[in-house]
Amino acid sequence: MKYTLRQLEIFVAVARHQSVSRAADELALSQSATSTALGELERQFDTQLFDRIGKALRLNELGKTLLPHAAQLIGHAAEIETLLARKMDFGPIQIGATLTIGNYLATLIAADFLRRHPSARVKLSVHNSATIIHQVAHYELDLGLIEGSCRHPDLIVEPWVDDELVVFCAPGHPLARAGKVGVDELLTQDLILREVGSGTRETFDQALRHVGGPLKVRLELEHTEAIKRAVESGLGIGCISRLALREAFRRGSLVPLDTPELDLRRQFQFVIHQRKYVTAGMSEFIALCRQMTAGVTRSDLIQLPFIP
Repeated sequence: MKYTLRQLEIFVAVARHQSVSRAADELALSQSATSTALGELERQFDTQLFDRIGKALRLNELGKTLLPHAAQLIGHAAEIETLLARKMDFGPIQIGATLTIGNYLATLIAADFLRRHPSARVKLSVHNSATIIHQVAHYELDLGLIEGSCRHPDLIVEPWVDDELVVFCAPGHPLARAGKVGVDELLTQDLILREVGSGTRETFDQALRHVGGPLKVRLELEHTEAIKRAVESGLGIGCISRLALREAFRRGSLVPLDTPELDLRRQFQFVIHQRKYVTAGMSEFIALCRQMTAGVTRSDLIQLPFIP
């Protein structure tokens, strides 16, 4: 073969970062060595894989076609190396999780994974659903754990565990005594919500898709803890996962509001690129996720350590 696995590894890294320097940092190579290897790959086949726009690199059509094949081959090669070395542990895994999953579940699962496999490395990134889906689709992540819907044609979606949002307020809010809120009254309330692009906001908007009239969104925040603090401060009412609220409900610092007219159910899901080689480490991580939720009907019923 005219190409080497190292050249393909460099190509995949440059494609992922759209930068030679950042790819070099990831691979622990000099920038000149990275650039030379990429240039040699292109020269060997008398072609270009990137459009060069100043210092920026963008995959051209040939590069976009090559990327999934190259990424899959690199995954296979890493697994073969592990087998030949007779290693009992796994290589590095890049996982992305949405905020609710990342803050309350994924960190615990990653810790369990590393206790079982001390030589493995896990990089856990926490973003909203839209960002995680984009990163999995572009091979920036090996595995995504999301709470929103995914319709990307290149990704495989597998259900994990059911989840449910709940509308909530501070104990001193006028709605707290009633313990419920109808849709018409909800439209009159100041709302503290997650940002557009998050799975939480998608579920909330979907539940209200047939409601006439605009919502009074007072604040949009990217973090569930910030939403909880804003609602506790009396700025309005919020809507996030029951999983993120169960300790606050137990303490009485926040109060759930029944919303019988709204369907706020959803699922946590795994997303993987359909061309991504699923390594033994990825399979083990997914297995630990399913082990955590075995026999559980909803995420807030999972037995977890104390969550403040």
